[in-house]
Amino acid sequence: MTTLPSIPIGVDDYKKLIDKGSVYVDKTLLIKEFWEDGSEIVLTPRPRRFGKTLNLSMLKYFFERTKQSNACLFEKTNIWKDPKYRDLQGQYPVISITLKDVKKRNWDDAYKQIIGLLAKEVKRTMAPIYDVLDADQQDMYNALVKKTADSVDYCNSLLFMTEALEAHYGQKTIVLIDEYDTPIIAAYLNDYYVDMVSFVRDLFSAVFKTNSALNRAFLTGITRTAKEGIFSGLNNLAVCSVLSKEYSDKFGFTDNEVNALITQYGLHEHQEDIRSWYNGYTFGKTQIYNPWSVLNCIKAGGDLKPYWVNTSDNELVAKVIAQASDETKKELELLLEGKPITEKVIDEGVILPELDTEDQEPWSFLLFTGYITAIDRISRNDKFLYTLALPNKEIVVLYRDLVLKAISKVFSFAKLKKLFEALITGDVLNVTILLQGYIDNMCSFHDLPKNDMERSVDMFVLGLLAELSYRYIVQSNRESGDGRYDIMLMPRDHNDIGVLLEFKKTERSTQAVLAKAADKALEQIKAHDYKKQRRDFGYQGKILCYGISACGKHIVVKTETIAAL
Repeated sequence: MTTLPSIPIGVDDYKKLIDKGSVYVDKTLLIKEFWEDGSEIVLTPRPRRFGKTLNLSMLKYFFERTKQSNACLFEKTNIWKDPKYRDLQGQYPVISITLKDVKKRNWDDAYKQIIGLLAKEVKRTMAPIYDVLDADQQDMYNALVKKTADSVDYCNSLLFMTEALEAHYGQKTIVLIDEYDTPIIAAYLNDYYVDMVSFVRDLFSAVFKTNSALNRAFLTGITRTAKEGIFSGLNNLAVCSVLSKEYSDKFGFTDNEVNALITQYGLHEHQEDIRSWYNGYTFGKTQIYNPWSVLNCIKAGGDLKPYWVNTSDNELVAKVIAQASDETKKELELLLEGKPITEKVIDEGVILPELDTEDQEPWSFLLFTGYITAIDRISRNDKFLYTLALPNKEIVVLYRDLVLKAISKVFSFAKLKKLFEALITGDVLNVTILLQGYIDNMCSFHDLPKNDMERSVDMFVLGLLAELSYRYIVQSNRESGDGRYDIMLMPRDHNDIGVLLEFKKTERSTQAVLAKAADKALEQIKAHDYKKQRRDFGYQGKILCYGISACGKHIVVKTETIAAL
């Protein structure tokens, strides 16, 4: 019986995978595309865990000049079929740094971590040639390795390495930078953004701008940062995002690659489920699966669940959801309902600080981080407009978790579940108490741009979609002017009761005014003909109606039941 290759989750060192005979989806033609690209510096932003670190590790083992040849690592791969590339293997000095773990909570610790990575790479690449360095180069080497150099020297350290390596080997250096923006995202989340951006800008400018010792460079990240000046003046930079045709099949798995894995591991009965859970991304015009989730699922024998969770950009996405404008929340509702949003302009340069502003749409950021995908594109007035959707079931589950995480910052998940349960069982007392507490907390939460009831109800609707959509079809119909909301919950199981909520905003907070408004909300519900909507959903049972009035943080809740058809 043939033993199947192991699936080592999280191993991103190419040599380790090949030496152990572990499963490897062959992406070595990335070498050819990179070499023939024609651009001196290539930046390929891709979502986390889509194979960026492994691909750069593969590039390093292919190109790097070493004492012991690494040719054996490629003899069974696609790139080895081309004799031209066999001759390129092991011919160049390579500098390779990954910043994927630089996620410190303050600048001092982050700076120490980065200079530690730089010092380690200086030692790795230059220790073998130390004896042939001149006195000044040896002094610089020692200062960098011993971490006695100043910040200016560390900003020039990559440039220093390229020049010294070229002088010794007679070949210009290839520079590989993995997850360049991870420290920048961490800095943004932890309030040392300016310090980090300044350091990274100086580090990259020194090595990439008019450096005659540079052969070419490949950088990966999640986003392309814009207007911070990190890549200012780099006319030799080619950005190949998820919207580009270049490198579209080199990060993540294609349909053919996943089908081959499914066949290899005998999981044919799970093929369609794996596709619906983990496929759906569009890079360029290539359909792509999330590789991390596919490998985890196959390793677990086809167990379908969200594997792509619990990293720092989840925290950032939760923040984006909490701060979203009213219009953005409405569109998030559509996405959670499984509907696309249309005619969105995508800016390939994400400006992190602008995510804090209410009028900044988050779609570009969500696209490049992998939380939505572009399913169509049209051209209008010299602009491309994109149709965006959630790519698969895994992302639907993640969005629900992120919405609940955003709400739970101010109102505990346990209380939220109690509120929703009270809502669908007609427990008016608990609905009133818990909804009052929810609105109190949401309206005073500093992350919300406005101190108003409407914003609280926006998050309430998202919470309903996140928590109850497995039991109910949730729809909202907002009307402008008086802040009125119409929320409908139609049960998927007709043993459950339907629910309708009408929100009314008042100018005064007296009990009499609020009670009158709640009564008016119930009257409006009864005045509407909901028979057709019930029939459209195939539901003919009772409808539990709520009239909810609010003024600031004061509310009154009244209820009435509409009989079954």
